[in-house]
Amino acid sequence: MHSIIRSWREQKILLKRRFPILSDDDFVYEEGSIENMYKRLAEKLRISKPELEMIFAELQRS
Repeated sequence: MHSIIRSWREQKILLKRRFPILSDDDFVYEEGSIENMYKRLAEKLRISKPELEMIFAELQRS
């Protein structure tokens, strides 16, 4: 069985549902600077970057 990977758009929607304080602006990033976006999201959610990465990984499995 192959696992289906969610699109970035789906992940954003799921994260915004899970964390209503997030807005579309929080997901804006320039090419090559996705790390800055991860840092902003982690700071806004008051979690560590590894915790944020676990949440993204969880979204892929659900």
